[in-house]
Amino acid sequence: MITREYVFLFLVGTCFLLDYSSQTPLKAELQSRTKAGAMSARRGAGGKRMRAFGDVLSPEDGTRLGRRGRWKLQRNKRGWVWNQFFVLEEYMGSDPQYVGKLHSDMDYGDSAVKYTLSGEGAGSIFNIDPITGDIHALVGLDREVKSYYALKAQAVDMHTGLPLEPQSEFIIKVQDINDNEPRFPDAPYSANVPEMSPTGTYVTQVAATDADDPTYGNSARIVYSILHGQPYFSVDPKTGVIRTALANMDREIKGEYQVLLQAKDMGGLLGGLASTTTINITLGDVNDNPPRFAKSIFHLRVPESASMGSAVGGIRAYDPDAGANAEVDYTIVSGEEGNMFDIISRGQSQEGIVVLKKTLDYETKKSYTFKVEASNAQLDPRFLHLGPFKDSATVKVSVLDVDEPPVFVQPSYSLEAYEDTPPGTIVGSVTAQDLDARSSAVRYSLEWQTESDSCFDIDTVEGTISTNDFLDRETADQHVITVVATKVSNPTLSTKVPVTVDVLDVNEFPPELAPPLTDICV
Repeated sequence: MITREYVFLFLVGTCFLLDYSSQTPLKAELQSRTKAGAMSARRGAGGKRMRAFGDVLSPEDGTRLGRRGRWKLQRNKRGWVWNQFFVLEEYMGSDPQYVGKLHSDMDYGDSAVKYTLSGEGAGSIFNIDPITGDIHALVGLDREVKSYYALKAQAVDMHTGLPLEPQSEFIIKVQDINDNEPRFPDAPYSANVPEMSPTGTYVTQVAATDADDPTYGNSARIVYSILHGQPYFSVDPKTGVIRTALANMDREIKGEYQVLLQAKDMGGLLGGLASTTTINITLGDVNDNPPRFAKSIFHLRVPESASMGSAVGGIRAYDPDAGANAEVDYTIVSGEEGNMFDIISRGQSQEGIVVLKKTLDYETKKSYTFKVEASNAQLDPRFLHLGPFKDSATVKVSVLDVDEPPVFVQPSYSLEAYEDTPPGTIVGSVTAQDLDARSSAVRYSLEWQTESDSCFDIDTVEGTISTNDFLDRETADQHVITVVATKVSNPTLSTKVPVTVDVLDVNEFPPELAPPLTDICV
Protein backbone atom coordinates (compact mmCIF):
# COMPACT_ATOMS: atom_id res chain seq x y z
CA MET A 1 0.00 0.00 0.00
CA ILE A 2 2.80 2.40 0.85
CA THR A 3 4.59 1.50 -2.38
CA ARG A 4 1.54 2.35 -4.41
CA GLU A 5 1.24 5.81 -2.89
CA TYR A 6 4.87 6.61 -3.52
CA VAL A 7 4.54 5.51 -7.15
CA PHE A 8 1.49 7.79 -7.57
CA LEU A 9 3.31 10.81 -6.13
CA PHE A 10 6.32 10.14 -8.30
CA LEU A 11 4.25 10.11 -11.50
CA VAL A 12 2.51 13.39 -10.58
CA GLY A 13 5.80 15.13 -9.85
CA THR A 14 7.24 13.94 -13.13
CA CYS A 15 4.29 15.44 -15.06
CA PHE A 16 4.80 18.83 -13.44
CA LEU A 17 8.51 18.83 -14.25
CA LEU A 18 7.87 17.97 -17.91
CA ASP A 19 5.28 20.71 -18.27
CA TYR A 20 7.56 23.28 -16.63
CA SER A 21 10.53 22.37 -18.84
CA SER A 22 8.38 22.72 -21.94
CA GLN A 23 7.44 26.28 -21.01
CA THR A 24 10.90 27.50 -19.97
CA PRO A 25 12.14 28.33 -23.51
CA LEU A 26 8.98 30.30 -24.24
CA LYS A 27 9.27 32.36 -21.07
CA ALA A 28 12.94 33.01 -21.70
CA GLU A 29 12.09 34.32 -25.15
CA LEU A 30 9.41 36.59 -23.74
CA GLN A 31 11.74 37.98 -21.09
CA SER A 32 14.48 38.73 -23.58
CA ARG A 33 11.98 40.45 -25.86
CA THR A 34 10.76 42.88 -23.20
CA LYS A 35 14.01 43.37 -21.32
CA ALA A 36 14.71 46.72 -22.98
CA GLY A 37 11.18 48.04 -22.50
CA ALA A 38 10.25 46.91 -19.02
CA MET A 39 10.50 49.89 -16.70
CA SER A 40 10.07 49.89 -12.98
CA ALA A 41 7.62 52.42 -11.49
CA ARG A 42 9.28 55.76 -11.04
CA ARG A 43 8.72 58.45 -8.47
CA GLY A 44 7.55 61.88 -9.65
CA ALA A 45 9.09 65.16 -8.60
CA GLY A 46 6.59 65.32 -5.77
CA GLY A 47 7.97 62.08 -4.39
CA LYS A 48 4.83 60.02 -5.25
CA ARG A 49 5.32 56.63 -6.86
CA MET A 50 3.74 56.48 -10.34
CA ARG A 51 1.41 53.59 -11.08
CA ALA A 52 1.53 51.62 -14.34
CA PHE A 53 -0.53 53.22 -17.08
CA GLY A 54 0.09 50.78 -19.97
CA ASP A 55 1.23 47.22 -20.38
CA VAL A 56 4.71 46.03 -21.17
CA LEU A 57 3.57 45.11 -24.66
CA SER A 58 1.32 47.00 -26.96
CA PRO A 59 -2.39 46.31 -26.79
CA GLU A 60 -2.02 44.08 -29.88
CA ASP A 61 0.74 42.00 -28.28
CA GLY A 62 0.18 39.25 -25.75
CA THR A 63 0.13 35.53 -25.06
CA ARG A 64 -2.65 33.01 -25.01
CA LEU A 65 -3.13 29.65 -23.34
CA GLY A 66 -2.85 26.60 -25.62
CA ARG A 67 -5.10 23.62 -25.68
CA ARG A 68 -2.84 21.65 -23.32
CA GLY A 69 -2.23 24.51 -20.90
CA ARG A 70 0.93 25.75 -22.60
CA TRP A 71 1.59 29.44 -23.30
CA LYS A 72 1.99 30.52 -26.92
CA LEU A 73 3.48 33.85 -28.03
CA GLN A 74 1.55 36.10 -30.44
CA ARG A 75 3.73 38.59 -32.22
CA ASN A 76 2.38 41.94 -33.50
CA LYS A 77 3.72 44.97 -35.30
CA ARG A 78 4.61 47.35 -32.44
CA GLY A 79 4.63 47.94 -28.73
CA TRP A 80 4.80 50.90 -26.31
CA VAL A 81 6.13 50.92 -22.79
CA TRP A 82 5.45 53.76 -20.35
CA ASN A 83 4.52 54.54 -16.79
CA GLN A 84 1.01 55.66 -15.96
CA PHE A 85 1.13 59.44 -16.16
CA PHE A 86 0.19 61.65 -13.24
CA VAL A 87 1.41 65.14 -12.60
CA LEU A 88 1.14 66.81 -9.22
CA GLU A 89 -0.87 70.04 -9.25
CA GLU A 90 0.50 73.31 -7.87
CA TYR A 91 4.11 72.15 -8.35
CA MET A 92 6.44 74.85 -7.02
CA GLY A 93 9.87 73.41 -7.84
CA SER A 94 12.53 75.29 -9.77
CA ASP A 95 12.98 72.52 -12.37
CA PRO A 96 10.26 71.17 -14.68
CA GLN A 97 8.23 68.46 -13.02
CA TYR A 98 8.96 64.95 -14.25
CA VAL A 99 5.81 63.28 -15.52
CA GLY A 100 6.89 59.92 -16.96
CA LYS A 101 8.66 58.14 -19.77
CA LEU A 102 7.58 56.95 -23.21
CA HIS A 103 9.36 53.98 -24.77
CA SER A 104 8.72 51.92 -27.85
CA ASP A 105 9.87 48.32 -28.32
CA MET A 106 11.29 49.53 -31.63
CA ASP A 107 13.83 51.57 -29.67
CA TYR A 108 16.99 49.47 -29.17
CA GLY A 109 18.93 52.27 -27.47
CA ASP A 110 20.92 53.28 -30.55
CA SER A 111 19.39 56.77 -30.76
CA ALA A 112 17.66 55.85 -33.99
CA VAL A 113 14.17 56.59 -32.64
CA LYS A 114 12.72 60.03 -32.11
CA TYR A 115 9.70 60.66 -29.88
CA THR A 116 7.14 63.35 -30.67
CA LEU A 117 4.23 64.69 -28.62
CA SER A 118 0.99 66.37 -29.76
CA GLY A 119 -2.38 67.17 -28.30
CA GLU A 120 -3.56 69.29 -25.37
CA GLY A 121 -0.72 71.38 -23.96
CA ALA A 122 2.00 69.76 -26.06
CA GLY A 123 4.97 72.11 -26.32
CA SER A 124 3.44 74.75 -24.00
CA ILE A 125 2.52 72.76 -20.92
CA PHE A 126 4.25 69.45 -21.58
CA ASN A 127 7.57 68.76 -23.23
CA ILE A 128 9.13 65.43 -24.30
CA ASP A 129 12.80 64.59 -24.71
CA PRO A 130 12.91 63.28 -28.29
CA ILE A 131 15.69 60.79 -27.49
CA THR A 132 14.81 59.44 -24.06
CA GLY A 133 11.05 59.86 -24.21
CA ASP A 134 11.02 61.64 -20.82
CA ILE A 135 8.01 63.93 -20.36
CA HIS A 136 8.12 67.02 -18.14
CA ALA A 137 5.53 69.59 -17.16
CA LEU A 138 6.79 73.06 -17.89
CA VAL A 139 4.27 75.02 -15.76
CA GLY A 140 2.37 74.52 -12.57
CA LEU A 141 -1.08 72.99 -13.11
CA ASP A 142 -4.35 73.39 -11.29
CA ARG A 143 -6.61 70.34 -11.20
CA GLU A 144 -9.62 72.49 -10.42
CA VAL A 145 -9.07 74.33 -13.74
CA LYS A 146 -8.37 71.20 -15.80
CA SER A 147 -8.13 67.70 -14.38
CA TYR A 148 -6.56 65.83 -17.31
CA TYR A 149 -4.93 66.33 -20.70
CA ALA A 150 -5.34 64.09 -23.77
CA LEU A 151 -2.13 63.76 -25.79
CA LYS A 152 -0.73 61.66 -28.63
CA ALA A 153 2.74 60.17 -28.86
CA GLN A 154 4.58 58.80 -31.84
CA ALA A 155 7.93 57.15 -32.51
CA VAL A 156 9.59 58.11 -35.84
CA ASP A 157 12.83 57.20 -37.50
CA MET A 158 15.49 59.69 -36.50
CA HIS A 159 17.00 59.78 -39.99
CA THR A 160 14.04 59.47 -42.34
CA GLY A 161 11.34 60.98 -40.13
CA LEU A 162 9.03 58.13 -41.07
CA PRO A 163 6.77 56.85 -38.28
CA LEU A 164 7.83 53.57 -36.78
CA GLU A 165 4.55 53.18 -34.94
CA PRO A 166 1.04 54.60 -35.39
CA GLN A 167 0.13 57.42 -33.03
CA SER A 168 -0.85 56.27 -29.56
CA GLU A 169 -3.22 58.27 -27.36
CA PHE A 170 -2.74 58.62 -23.63
CA ILE A 171 -3.89 60.83 -20.77
CA ILE A 172 -1.95 62.82 -18.23
CA LYS A 173 -4.07 63.24 -15.10
CA VAL A 174 -3.43 66.10 -12.73
CA GLN A 175 -2.94 64.64 -9.26
CA ASP A 176 -4.99 66.47 -6.62
CA ILE A 177 -3.52 68.09 -3.55
CA ASN A 178 -5.50 69.71 -0.74
CA ASP A 179 -5.26 73.30 -1.93
CA ASN A 180 -8.91 74.35 -1.61
CA GLU A 181 -10.72 75.02 1.63
CA PRO A 182 -14.43 74.24 1.96
CA ARG A 183 -16.78 77.05 1.00
CA PHE A 184 -20.39 77.85 1.87
CA PRO A 185 -22.03 78.99 -1.38
CA ASP A 186 -25.31 80.01 0.29
CA ALA A 187 -23.86 81.85 3.29
CA PRO A 188 -24.91 83.58 5.44
CA TYR A 189 -27.80 81.46 6.62
CA SER A 190 -31.03 82.30 8.43
CA ALA A 191 -33.36 79.83 10.10
CA ASN A 192 -36.37 79.70 12.39
CA VAL A 193 -37.41 77.16 15.00
CA PRO A 194 -40.36 77.39 17.41
CA GLU A 195 -39.54 78.26 20.99
CA MET A 196 -40.03 75.58 23.63
CA SER A 197 -39.06 72.92 21.06
CA PRO A 198 -37.78 69.58 22.40
CA THR A 199 -34.15 68.53 22.04
CA GLY A 200 -33.29 67.30 18.56
CA THR A 201 -35.78 69.49 16.69
CA TYR A 202 -34.63 70.13 13.11
CA VAL A 203 -33.54 73.73 12.50
CA THR A 204 -31.83 73.83 9.08
CA GLN A 205 -29.12 72.20 6.99
CA VAL A 206 -25.98 73.81 5.61
CA ALA A 207 -23.78 72.48 2.85
CA ALA A 208 -20.15 73.33 2.11
CA THR A 209 -18.42 72.49 -1.15
CA ASP A 210 -14.77 71.64 -1.73
CA ALA A 211 -13.21 72.03 -5.17
CA ASP A 212 -10.67 69.29 -4.50
CA ASP A 213 -11.04 65.77 -5.93
CA PRO A 214 -13.65 63.85 -3.93
CA THR A 215 -12.44 60.53 -5.39
CA TYR A 216 -8.87 60.90 -4.18
CA GLY A 217 -7.86 60.86 -0.55
CA ASN A 218 -9.65 63.00 2.04
CA SER A 219 -9.07 66.40 0.46
CA ALA A 220 -12.80 66.90 -0.13
CA ARG A 221 -14.12 64.97 2.86
CA ILE A 222 -15.81 67.65 4.97
CA VAL A 223 -16.62 67.51 8.66
CA TYR A 224 -18.89 70.11 10.32
CA SER A 225 -18.53 71.42 13.85
CA ILE A 226 -19.95 74.30 15.91
CA LEU A 227 -17.42 76.83 17.17
CA HIS A 228 -19.96 79.12 18.84
CA GLY A 229 -23.58 78.40 19.66
CA GLN A 230 -23.43 75.59 22.17
CA PRO A 231 -25.10 74.28 24.25
CA TYR A 232 -28.16 75.53 22.41
CA PHE A 233 -27.58 73.82 19.06
CA SER A 234 -25.74 70.84 17.60
CA VAL A 235 -24.66 69.86 14.08
CA ASP A 236 -24.32 66.48 12.43
CA PRO A 237 -20.62 66.31 11.45
CA LYS A 238 -21.37 64.55 8.16
CA THR A 239 -24.66 66.00 6.91
CA GLY A 240 -24.52 69.56 8.28
CA VAL A 241 -28.01 69.24 9.78
CA ILE A 242 -28.46 71.64 12.71
CA ARG A 243 -30.80 70.69 15.54
CA THR A 244 -31.75 72.06 18.94
CA ALA A 245 -29.55 70.76 21.73
CA LEU A 246 -31.32 72.41 24.64
CA ALA A 247 -34.98 71.87 25.41
CA ASN A 248 -37.55 74.59 26.09
CA MET A 249 -35.64 77.62 24.87
CA ASP A 250 -37.81 80.64 25.70
CA ARG A 251 -38.19 83.38 23.08
CA GLU A 252 -39.26 85.84 25.76
CA ILE A 253 -35.87 85.39 27.45
CA LYS A 254 -33.74 85.26 24.30
CA GLY A 255 -35.20 85.26 20.83
CA GLU A 256 -32.17 85.29 18.51
CA TYR A 257 -29.02 83.19 18.36
CA GLN A 258 -25.93 83.38 16.18
CA VAL A 259 -24.21 80.07 15.47
CA LEU A 260 -20.65 80.01 14.13
CA LEU A 261 -20.20 76.83 12.08
CA GLN A 262 -16.93 75.39 10.77
CA ALA A 263 -16.42 73.11 7.79
CA LYS A 264 -13.05 71.35 7.69
CA ASP A 265 -11.71 69.01 5.02
CA MET A 266 -9.35 66.03 5.41
CA GLY A 267 -12.09 64.48 7.52
CA GLY A 268 -11.46 67.06 10.21
CA LEU A 269 -7.92 65.82 10.83
CA LEU A 270 -4.98 68.02 11.74
CA GLY A 271 -3.70 69.89 8.71
CA GLY A 272 -7.06 70.12 6.99
CA LEU A 273 -8.29 73.41 5.56
CA ALA A 274 -11.33 75.06 7.15
CA SER A 275 -13.77 77.89 6.69
CA THR A 276 -16.64 79.22 8.77
CA THR A 277 -20.11 80.61 8.25
CA THR A 278 -22.77 82.22 10.42
CA ILE A 279 -26.31 80.94 10.92
CA ASN A 280 -28.76 83.46 12.39
CA ILE A 281 -31.44 81.46 14.19
CA THR A 282 -34.66 83.09 15.36
CA LEU A 283 -37.02 81.46 17.82
CA GLY A 284 -40.60 81.53 16.57
CA ASP A 285 -43.29 82.47 19.05
CA VAL A 286 -45.80 80.06 20.59
CA ASN A 287 -48.62 80.98 22.94
CA ASP A 288 -46.99 79.96 26.20
CA ASN A 289 -47.79 83.12 28.20
CA PRO A 290 -51.22 84.24 29.48
CA PRO A 291 -52.18 87.94 29.59
CA ARG A 292 -51.63 89.62 32.93
CA PHE A 293 -52.84 92.98 34.28
CA ALA A 294 -50.07 95.12 35.72
CA LYS A 295 -52.44 96.33 38.48
CA SER A 296 -55.66 95.11 40.01
CA ILE A 297 -57.63 98.39 39.84
CA PHE A 298 -57.93 100.89 37.00
CA HIS A 299 -59.32 104.38 37.70
CA LEU A 300 -61.05 106.18 34.83
CA ARG A 301 -62.82 109.53 34.68
CA VAL A 302 -65.54 110.70 32.34
CA PRO A 303 -67.47 114.02 32.24
CA GLU A 304 -71.18 113.72 32.70
CA SER A 305 -71.64 115.52 29.40
CA ALA A 306 -69.90 112.75 27.43
CA SER A 307 -71.95 111.47 24.51
CA MET A 308 -72.92 107.85 24.00
CA GLY A 309 -70.21 105.87 22.20
CA SER A 310 -67.41 108.17 23.33
CA ALA A 311 -64.24 106.67 24.83
CA VAL A 312 -63.99 106.75 28.58
CA GLY A 313 -60.41 105.43 28.85
CA GLY A 314 -58.17 102.44 28.23
CA ILE A 315 -56.91 99.47 30.23
CA ARG A 316 -54.16 97.04 29.27
CA ALA A 317 -53.15 93.48 30.08
CA TYR A 318 -49.59 92.62 29.07
CA ASP A 319 -48.81 89.44 27.11
CA PRO A 320 -45.10 88.90 26.25
CA ASP A 321 -45.90 86.68 23.26
CA ALA A 322 -45.87 88.02 19.72
CA GLY A 323 -48.30 88.39 16.83
CA ALA A 324 -51.65 86.66 17.14
CA ASN A 325 -50.46 84.89 20.30
CA ALA A 326 -50.29 88.27 22.05
CA GLU A 327 -53.77 89.45 21.12
CA VAL A 328 -56.00 90.05 24.15
CA ASP A 329 -59.78 89.89 24.30
CA TYR A 330 -61.59 91.94 26.96
CA THR A 331 -65.07 91.37 28.40
CA ILE A 332 -67.03 93.16 31.12
CA VAL A 333 -68.31 90.75 33.74
CA SER A 334 -72.09 90.88 33.71
CA GLY A 335 -74.27 91.54 36.73
CA GLU A 336 -72.38 94.61 37.90
CA GLU A 337 -72.48 98.31 37.18
CA GLY A 338 -70.81 97.75 33.84
CA ASN A 339 -74.14 97.87 31.98
CA MET A 340 -73.48 101.57 31.44
CA PHE A 341 -70.27 100.77 29.52
CA ASP A 342 -68.83 98.55 26.82
CA ILE A 343 -65.21 97.54 26.07
CA ILE A 344 -63.50 97.20 22.70
CA SER A 345 -60.41 94.98 22.22
CA ARG A 346 -57.64 96.50 20.09
CA GLY A 347 -55.91 93.26 19.04
CA GLN A 348 -52.11 93.40 18.96
CA SER A 349 -52.00 96.72 20.83
CA GLN A 350 -53.25 94.66 23.80
CA GLU A 351 -55.43 97.61 24.87
CA GLY A 352 -59.08 97.58 25.87
CA ILE A 353 -61.05 100.80 25.31
CA VAL A 354 -63.99 101.46 27.65
CA VAL A 355 -66.81 103.29 25.85
CA LEU A 356 -70.03 104.85 27.13
CA LYS A 357 -73.32 103.09 26.35
CA LYS A 358 -75.76 105.46 28.14
CA THR A 359 -75.84 109.11 29.18
CA LEU A 360 -74.45 110.08 32.54
CA ASP A 361 -75.71 112.44 35.21
CA TYR A 362 -73.34 113.47 37.90
CA GLU A 363 -76.19 114.64 40.14
CA THR A 364 -77.80 111.18 39.91
CA LYS A 365 -74.73 108.85 40.16
CA LYS A 366 -71.19 109.95 40.65
CA SER A 367 -69.22 106.68 40.10
CA TYR A 368 -69.42 103.13 38.67
CA THR A 369 -67.45 100.00 39.55
CA PHE A 370 -67.25 96.80 37.46
CA LYS A 371 -64.87 93.93 36.67
CA VAL A 372 -63.09 93.23 33.36
CA GLU A 373 -61.54 89.93 32.19
CA ALA A 374 -58.62 89.65 29.74
CA SER A 375 -57.99 86.42 27.83
CA ASN A 376 -56.02 85.18 24.82
CA ALA A 377 -57.81 85.00 21.52
CA GLN A 378 -55.87 81.89 20.42
CA LEU A 379 -54.92 79.14 22.85
CA ASP A 380 -52.28 76.44 22.47
CA PRO A 381 -53.42 73.24 24.22
CA ARG A 382 -49.80 72.22 24.84
CA PHE A 383 -49.40 74.98 27.43
CA LEU A 384 -52.76 75.04 29.18
CA HIS A 385 -51.12 73.28 32.12
CA LEU A 386 -49.24 76.52 32.85
CA GLY A 387 -52.41 77.99 34.32
CA PRO A 388 -55.56 79.82 33.25
CA PHE A 389 -54.90 81.95 30.20
CA LYS A 390 -56.94 84.89 31.51
CA ASP A 391 -56.77 87.56 34.21
CA SER A 392 -59.22 90.03 35.77
CA ALA A 393 -59.09 93.57 37.12
CA THR A 394 -61.51 96.09 38.65
CA VAL A 395 -62.43 99.28 36.79
CA LYS A 396 -63.72 102.31 38.68
CA VAL A 397 -65.24 105.13 36.60
CA SER A 398 -65.69 108.50 38.25
CA VAL A 399 -68.28 110.83 36.72
CA LEU A 400 -67.06 114.41 36.57
CA ASP A 401 -69.43 117.28 37.23
CA VAL A 402 -69.78 119.58 34.27
CA ASP A 403 -70.91 123.24 34.48
CA GLU A 404 -74.31 122.93 32.79
CA PRO A 405 -76.84 125.61 31.84
CA PRO A 406 -79.88 126.28 34.06
CA VAL A 407 -82.87 123.99 33.72
CA PHE A 408 -86.46 125.33 33.65
CA VAL A 409 -88.92 123.56 35.88
CA GLN A 410 -91.31 123.18 32.94
CA PRO A 411 -90.48 122.64 29.30
CA SER A 412 -92.99 125.40 28.37
CA TYR A 413 -95.37 127.83 30.05
CA SER A 414 -98.96 128.99 29.33
CA LEU A 415 -100.27 132.27 30.84
CA GLU A 416 -103.45 134.34 30.54
CA ALA A 417 -104.00 138.11 30.65
CA TYR A 418 -107.11 140.28 30.16
CA GLU A 419 -107.08 142.84 27.50
CA ASP A 420 -106.88 146.44 28.57
CA THR A 421 -104.85 145.31 31.61
CA PRO A 422 -102.84 148.25 32.86
CA PRO A 423 -99.10 148.19 32.16
CA GLY A 424 -97.07 146.60 34.95
CA THR A 425 -99.69 143.95 35.73
CA ILE A 426 -98.06 140.61 36.54
CA VAL A 427 -99.47 137.83 34.39
CA GLY A 428 -97.31 134.91 35.62
CA SER A 429 -93.77 133.68 36.29
CA VAL A 430 -91.14 131.09 35.19
CA THR A 431 -88.52 129.26 37.25
CA ALA A 432 -85.09 127.90 36.24
CA GLN A 433 -82.51 126.15 38.44
CA ASP A 434 -78.79 125.41 38.31
CA LEU A 435 -78.54 121.68 39.09
CA ASP A 436 -74.75 121.63 39.36
CA ALA A 437 -73.16 120.80 42.68
CA ARG A 438 -71.82 124.30 42.83
CA SER A 439 -75.14 125.98 42.23
CA SER A 440 -75.13 129.39 40.66
CA ALA A 441 -77.77 132.18 40.69
CA VAL A 442 -79.92 132.54 37.59
CA ARG A 443 -80.93 135.70 35.76
CA TYR A 444 -83.92 136.00 33.40
CA SER A 445 -84.44 137.98 30.26
CA LEU A 446 -86.79 138.19 27.28
CA GLU A 447 -85.69 137.48 23.77
CA TRP A 448 -87.58 139.88 21.55
CA GLN A 449 -88.25 138.45 18.17
CA THR A 450 -91.28 140.43 17.01
CA GLU A 451 -92.65 143.91 17.75
CA SER A 452 -95.50 142.45 19.87
CA ASP A 453 -92.90 140.99 22.31
CA SER A 454 -92.40 144.51 23.62
CA CYS A 455 -95.80 144.27 25.30
CA PHE A 456 -94.21 142.23 28.15
CA ASP A 457 -91.40 142.57 30.60
CA ILE A 458 -89.73 140.15 33.09
CA ASP A 459 -88.12 140.51 36.48
CA THR A 460 -84.48 139.47 36.01
CA VAL A 461 -84.21 137.96 39.50
CA GLU A 462 -87.69 136.59 40.25
CA GLY A 463 -88.74 135.58 36.75
CA THR A 464 -92.16 137.25 36.98
CA ILE A 465 -93.68 138.38 33.69
CA SER A 466 -95.71 141.58 33.54
CA THR A 467 -97.41 143.66 30.89
CA ASN A 468 -95.54 146.53 29.41
CA ASP A 469 -98.48 147.97 27.46
CA PHE A 470 -102.23 147.57 26.99
CA LEU A 471 -103.31 144.35 25.36
CA ASP A 472 -106.05 144.28 22.75
CA ARG A 473 -107.60 140.91 22.04
CA GLU A 474 -109.18 142.24 18.90
CA THR A 475 -105.74 143.07 17.63
CA ALA A 476 -103.88 139.91 18.88
CA ASP A 477 -105.57 137.22 20.96
CA GLN A 478 -102.27 135.36 21.73
CA HIS A 479 -98.61 136.21 22.28
CA VAL A 480 -95.63 133.76 22.30
CA ILE A 481 -92.54 135.10 23.97
CA THR A 482 -89.11 133.49 24.73
CA VAL A 483 -87.59 133.63 28.22
CA VAL A 484 -83.83 133.14 28.63
CA ALA A 485 -82.30 131.87 31.89
CA THR A 486 -78.56 132.59 32.29
CA LYS A 487 -76.07 131.44 34.94
CA VAL A 488 -74.50 134.27 36.86
CA SER A 489 -71.25 132.31 37.36
CA ASN A 490 -70.97 131.52 33.67
CA PRO A 491 -72.97 133.87 31.41
CA THR A 492 -72.15 131.72 28.41
CA LEU A 493 -74.46 129.02 29.75
CA SER A 494 -78.14 129.79 29.17
CA THR A 495 -81.40 128.05 28.49
CA LYS A 496 -84.54 129.20 26.65
CA VAL A 497 -88.16 128.31 27.25
CA PRO A 498 -91.31 129.33 25.25
CA VAL A 499 -94.11 131.20 27.12
CA THR A 500 -97.58 131.52 25.58
CA VAL A 501 -99.84 134.40 26.79
CA ASP A 502 -103.52 134.17 25.83
CA VAL A 503 -105.36 137.50 25.84
CA LEU A 504 -108.82 137.23 27.43
CA ASP A 505 -111.76 139.28 26.19
CA VAL A 506 -113.25 142.15 28.27
CA ASN A 507 -116.87 143.43 27.74
CA GLU A 508 -115.87 146.88 26.69
CA PHE A 509 -118.39 147.65 23.94
CA PRO A 510 -122.19 148.30 24.78
CA PRO A 511 -124.77 146.84 22.48
CA GLU A 512 -126.04 149.09 19.62
CA LEU A 513 -129.39 149.05 17.76
CA ALA A 514 -129.22 148.14 14.24
CA PRO A 515 -130.51 150.82 11.83
CA PRO A 516 -134.17 150.23 10.61
CA LEU A 517 -134.76 148.65 7.29
CA THR A 518 -136.15 151.04 4.61
CA ASP A 519 -138.93 149.74 2.36
CA ILE A 520 -138.14 150.03 -1.25
CA CYS A 521 -140.96 150.83 -3.49
CA VAL A 522 -141.15 149.19 -6.78
